[in-house]
Amino acid sequence: MRGIADLLRLHFFFAWPVLFSSGYLLATSVYGLFSWYDLARVALIGLFGFEAGFVLNDYVDRTYDARDVEDGKLTKYWRIFGTRPIPQGLVSPRQALGIFVLLVAATITLIATLPYPHSVYVLLILIYSYGIEVFYQVRKRKQCFPLAQLAGRTDFALFPVAGYLCLGNPDVTALLYFLFFYPFAQAHLGANDLIDVKNDRAREMNTVTTLYGLSGTSFWIAGFTGIHAVTALIFMTRLGWIAWAGILLGLCLLIVANWKISRSMTQDTGLKVLPLFHVTMLIYALSIGLDAVL
Repeated sequence: MRGIADLLRLHFFFAWPVLFSSGYLLATSVYGLFSWYDLARVALIGLFGFEAGFVLNDYVDRTYDARDVEDGKLTKYWRIFGTRPIPQGLVSPRQALGIFVLLVAATITLIATLPYPHSVYVLLILIYSYGIEVFYQVRKRKQCFPLAQLAGRTDFALFPVAGYLCLGNPDVTALLYFLFFYPFAQAHLGANDLIDVKNDRAREMNTVTTLYGLSGTSFWIAGFTGIHAVTALIFMTRLGWIAWAGILLGLCLLIVANWKISRSMTQDTGLKVLPLFHVTMLIYALSIGLDAVL
């Protein structure tokens, strides 16, 4: 069970349905038609779909993950037991693939219960997201420009948008949510790369940090945080005061994270500030959801 728990990053399970449901709740403020049944269904789609993405990530990268050269600080943060389940033999590749198939099957079954054309919107995003996840894992092994990172994080940015499309249509609000969340996803990725730089070098991965160094990663995080602040202000024109308060609080936490990184561009600093990114994401999702229903 330890291997499965770490494969699924199980101690973070609550975050994904909250983020996905924030999109659905935002759509109810635009289109109406809120129901507890739909909220539960949407939350399960977000949970199963995101967990399947974690398993796919580990399955595609299973050979390279065996090359970790240090104590795996980032691994211990993301995985409650601090293991790499497939390379360490806790979960076989075949078992991991089976878990992925089961999670995807459950997700698609739930998506099929959504009314048309919303089921098609969400299904297309699911297919795209898993495809771009594989591209990200493979492409970053050999690149001189971080295309894998720039394209790969579109799946994370589309995640709450897919929640919106469970009820809503591809409209300006959906676009603004994507533009709001995408630069945040890129800044978050930079913090992850900063922490795991030694392992990425050992695995010969061309991440932001291995390509541009620690100072380059600091600029990457700061630059995308700045873009995120601008798109946040634009997105806020569609939201109420609760979401405004949550987004402004989140931006303050990101400023603190960037300040700490600029003062000490080290792996340990990255590990200390990574929770600020995750708390920010949770504040965003909860405030947008609460703003929609209150």
